[in-house]
Amino acid sequence: MVADMIISVRALLAAALCAGLAQQSANAQTYPNRPIKVVVPFPAGGPTDGMARIISERLGAVLGQNIVIENRGGGAGGSVGAKFVATSDPDGYTILLTPGGSLTNGPAVHKNIGYDPVKAFTPVALLITAPLIMVVAPSLPVKTVKELVGYTKANPGKVIWGSPGFGTGPHLLCEMFNFETGAKFQHVPYRGTAPAITALLAGEIQTMTDPSTTILPHIQGGKVRPLAVTTATRAKSLPDVPTMAEAGFPNMQRYFWLGVVAPGGTPADIVNKLNAAFRESLAATETLQRLAYLGADVAIGTPGEFRKMLADELAMWTAVAKAAKIQVE
Repeated sequence: MVADMIISVRALLAAALCAGLAQQSANAQTYPNRPIKVVVPFPAGGPTDGMARIISERLGAVLGQNIVIENRGGGAGGSVGAKFVATSDPDGYTILLTPGGSLTNGPAVHKNIGYDPVKAFTPVALLITAPLIMVVAPSLPVKTVKELVGYTKANPGKVIWGSPGFGTGPHLLCEMFNFETGAKFQHVPYRGTAPAITALLAGEIQTMTDPSTTILPHIQGGKVRPLAVTTATRAKSLPDVPTMAEAGFPNMQRYFWLGVVAPGGTPADIVNKLNAAFRESLAATETLQRLAYLGADVAIGTPGEFRKMLADELAMWTAVAKAAKIQVE
């Protein structure tokens, strides 16, 4: 009798599992049948919001549903919006479009960010990359990265490196550069990219690294001086500006990126459908031209490739934060 009961329980469990898988398959086949919410973890009108709207513009037509951009700013690197998505139903109708702040460098610095960046999300795709550009105020008497390092060492405490916030990628890049060069830049965090750029233009800070998507117009307008790009090759929009490797600092190769994740547990069929939809959306000529104008390149890959990239970045930034002793409990 006990054996019969065990067999019955196993049969019930197997039936339940099959029913669950069948339901997931049915949901994936009918997905999407209502509007999709794309959460941007930064305020409306900001650089990430603007890029998200360009990227998502054709997504609705591809998927046959309305795309609703919802801005949920706040927290470390956009952690408020990220936490909202992490706790949403894993059905593909609420996704997060974000840079690394909420997924890699934010969790690396803030130990109690409110979610596990690995378990809470299902990677969908890396979407775009753009070079980070090291720039200085025109008043600073330097024209190369080595000259900036030399000037900073000769004037300790006087060269301020601004960033869009404590624990953001540009802040951690500052810490990496301090380790790399032995220079001691004074870091000052601002509440976002726009205030940091405003401070640079006003002469309140002397240098910063910022994505081409936001700093390029100020370079082209002659308001700031570019010293180097942090990518492996020169930027198409700035062919005369050397890479960090060409400037003598090969370990400073990083880039800005935007990617999409869904809540953990989202079915693979839905993830793959979203991946294909973003891929098709980003292939539009007009979208490519608008992104290229801002110095951004489409870099969409598979969910698995994005998962590996996120793991590598989280490990790297965690090591940097630990070495710089900037972890927040």
